[in-house]
Amino acid sequence: MRNTTLRTAGVAIRAMIIFTIVLGIGYTALITGIGQLAMPAQANGSVVRNDSGEVVGSALIGQLTADADGNPLPEYFQSRPSAAGDGYDGGASSGSNWGPENEDLITAIKDRQAAISDFEGVDVADIPADAVTASGSGLDPHISPAYALLQVDRVAAARDLSEDEVRQLVESRIQSRDLGFLGEPRVNVVELNLALDALQG
Repeated sequence: MRNTTLRTAGVAIRAMIIFTIVLGIGYTALITGIGQLAMPAQANGSVVRNDSGEVVGSALIGQLTADADGNPLPEYFQSRPSAAGDGYDGGASSGSNWGPENEDLITAIKDRQAAISDFEGVDVADIPADAVTASGSGLDPHISPAYALLQVDRVAAARDLSEDEVRQLVESRIQSRDLGFLGEPRVNVVELNLALDALQG
């Protein structure tokens, strides 16, 4: 009886060691290697670097472009609102979960519309929906081409660039629908702002 128990325990321990090596180490190393060979950018977090090679963010996570008081910087394209923590906080990814008839959401949208209208010098009717509503994750770095183009005049004036130059930069950054039919055309604001900095040297 005792020999059987010891034998069973020995088999269990050996099986645990073998499966730990095969599945815990070998499988992990295999999948990591495949990721690094097949899609190194995605496997490493889709990092975005500036001209100096420094990591300045991820192409998958938006960034706030505001001063210390939370005021938007006129020389940068602005992202859509974020409900993730203080804004684009990966540790607090979430939406507001407010329904379309929620009074708080309606008030927030009207406040955002008024702020954008004043900041951009446009009519409220010209402001696209994504400019005043957060994404489901609160981390989305994309805005619609309409919202990006709406900001061209302000960014060009703040940077002393021609409107045509900035508009061409935006249009060159428009990403089409995935596979030609999934989702909507979009502009990655993190990459757009980085390209804008590079444009000015």
